[in-house]
Amino acid sequence: MEGTPIRPQDTDQLLQSILSEARQNNQGKVASYIPALANVDPECTAIAMVTNQGQFFQAGDADTPFSIQSISKIFGLVMAMRRSGNTVWQRVNMEPSGQPFNSIVQLEWEYGIPRNPFINAGAIVIADMLVSQYSTSKLAFIGFLRQLAGTDRLYVDEEVYESELTHGSRNAAMAYLMHSFGNMEADVDQVLEHYFYQCSIPITCKQLARSLCFLANRGVDPFTDESICSRRDAHRVNAILSTSGMYDQSGEFAFSVGLPAKSGVGGAIAAIIPGLGAVVAWSPRLNHFGNSHRGMTMITRLAEEMGLSVFGV
Repeated sequence: MEGTPIRPQDTDQLLQSILSEARQNNQGKVASYIPALANVDPECTAIAMVTNQGQFFQAGDADTPFSIQSISKIFGLVMAMRRSGNTVWQRVNMEPSGQPFNSIVQLEWEYGIPRNPFINAGAIVIADMLVSQYSTSKLAFIGFLRQLAGTDRLYVDEEVYESELTHGSRNAAMAYLMHSFGNMEADVDQVLEHYFYQCSIPITCKQLARSLCFLANRGVDPFTDESICSRRDAHRVNAILSTSGMYDQSGEFAFSVGLPAKSGVGGAIAAIIPGLGAVVAWSPRLNHFGNSHRGMTMITRLAEEMGLSVFGV
């Protein structure tokens, strides 16, 4: 499938069918521990696929912005790798955690070194690197995301940002614990502000799918031909997404879908299709792992119908 445009009519029909099937699933609940997220319409459902050949496909509410939340961790990691190279891996590991994404206990056991950059503790360490390396890390982050999404119309949602700041005690506890082990270099409050900021940016399914296509194209943005990261780093990001991007459901997702992916409590699941592009499914109702029920249904069905698993033979 690499380098070959897919048939628009077939794909449009498939996405509509997938969307209709997913809407029959009413399981799960909208995230409520961040109050601003609790007000999202639980019936919103969307899927969008963008190919490296410049094709855009969508169904449902694909132009409705949602809170990017933990999917922002991908972009933070890439930015840190661009600035720090292999030294990133001296401060954060690349192993599945086997614990909830916001676990504090594991940090205590392992002397303040997070298991991977896609759990909250790991993403906070990455945020520390960005705050330390950029004079205005928030502007650098949103500028990077705008570049990849192909739009200047991305802004932080102040209501979500303030809600994150107000209800971020557990993340603050992790940050100060890591600080006690010497694994934080910048001012902790400034790091937390950056982390909450990057999680509070609204984005649409189409924008997010486009922004991730470089990971399906060996690190090169197919829309601009700009090298975003090295081929080796694209491989590394995709590898960690495969083992750790879906929290404690990562093994099941690899088993049933077989694509590198990242979820967020805003209800989105973003999956990389190496050689083809990226797909994003969004619906706010979450399962007990913190992953979208309908999103799981949509991504799974798409992978099955199109034979997208990277483990296929």
